[in-house]
Amino acid sequence: MENKGDVVVGVYYRYLSQDVSTDALLYRQLGEISGSVALVLMGDFNCPDISWEYHTAVTSRSWKFLKFVGDNFLSEVLREPTRKDALLDLLFVNREGILGDVLVGGCLGHSDHEMVEFKIFSIMRKQDSRVATLDFRRANFKLFRELVSRVPWDSAFEGLGVHKCWSVFKNHLLEAQEQAIPVCRQSSKRGRTPARLNRELLVELKRKEKLYDLWKQGQASQEDYRAVVRICREKTQKAKAQLELKLASVVSDNKKGFF
Repeated sequence: MENKGDVVVGVYYRYLSQDVSTDALLYRQLGEISGSVALVLMGDFNCPDISWEYHTAVTSRSWKFLKFVGDNFLSEVLREPTRKDALLDLLFVNREGILGDVLVGGCLGHSDHEMVEFKIFSIMRKQDSRVATLDFRRANFKLFRELVSRVPWDSAFEGLGVHKCWSVFKNHLLEAQEQAIPVCRQSSKRGRTPARLNRELLVELKRKEKLYDLWKQGQASQEDYRAVVRICREKTQKAKAQLELKLASVVSDNKKGFF
């Protein structure tokens, strides 16, 4: 780590058979931390069916985890497989510029997982974002619909189970997406602020961060901090719902408004 400061580093292992109540406890604890301080979270989360590039998941368990990550503004850094062909070991941050020199490769001892090396910068440096995103403004939706309609869906799904059908559908969809929707590189040095992050929510999140510091210094009670956490969670959900409602109400007139 360079430039010591307030950075929380967490390590977690998520069992394949982990129950719903343990997942809920994990989400609650991470939700409280991620909005208050700079966070680096790593570990084996056992979600090989999640596509972090396209933000899709096969199972409901993985979809809930993916939704939690998005709702709490966490970004997954790794894109290379960490165990054979699967991306099991994940690396999350909640602020841009906090990590650097990320390397994946080599095994430690008899482990069959790849090692992940990186540096943590507690004083975050502004860097050009190199994240590739789909450029929907230049998308050819007519071509996309044509490519999807050419697939013989009845024969493609014949004799397959639900999960296999979803896998076949997703592969055809991604192939059509690759041909009809170009990819662009984000050039903003600061990154794009999430649309749901309105002024009222920003004020509450800053208040939450300040109260967290006071709580750690013994100048505020845990009950006060939990109350602010609850308010932030409710306002985040409300802001997200309002944004989705706004987009849905204008989508018939502006089909690219949500991009």
